[in-house]
This record gives sequence, structure tokens and C-alpha cells, in this order.
Amino acid sequence: MNPQFLLWLTGAMAVFIGGATASRAYIANNNILILIFALSLYCVGNLMMVRLMREGGLGLAISASAIAQLVVVNIVAFVVFGERLSLPQLAGVGLGIVAMALMLFPVERGA
Repeated sequence: MNPQFLLWLTGAMAVFIGGATASRAYIANNNILILIFALSLYCVGNLMMVRLMREGGLGLAISASAIAQLVVVNIVAFVVFGERLSLPQLAGVGLGIVAMALMLFPVERGA
């Protein structure tokens, strides 16, 4: 996988995680400014995804983004908000990590 793709993916994920964290904070305190901030972060993240789609294709970009968000959002939910996952849910996150590794594994492109 192209290092530039991974760098943009990391940046987009940071923006999306910021948006998710701000959304969760909005739920806790109902401040409309936090909601506007969260929506702004989601817009920036989606604009970053356009570049990822150009470089890696729609399927890889969206799939890698979804799995990265799955993992990181669960870490934030656990560390920041004290939320817990059940054992089957943790297994699902683990399968997501395996799926991400397989998707990013370098392969030769065929016809």
C-alpha cells in the first residue's frame, strides 16, 4: 500500500474520530456549537476521503476507513467514555482488524 494513502487515511480517521467524539460530547451537554463543530469535522473528513478514493479506489478507501473507525472509535469509547463491549463484540472488532490487514496487504494488480 502506498505510504501517502496510509498518511491520508490516518489523517481522515483522526478527523472522523474527532467528529465522533464531539458528537458524543454533544449528547452529554446539548450545546449546539459542539454539534456544529462535529458536523464540520465530518465534512472535512469526507473531503479527505475523496482523495483516498482517487488513489485507492472506492472499495478500498471506504472499507479501510470503516474498519479503522471501528477500531479507534471503540478505543475512544472505552478510554474516554467508559463504555464496554461484550466478548462477541470484541471478537467482531478483532475480525475487523484482520480484515484491515488483509485489505492493505500488497498484491499485484491483474487484468
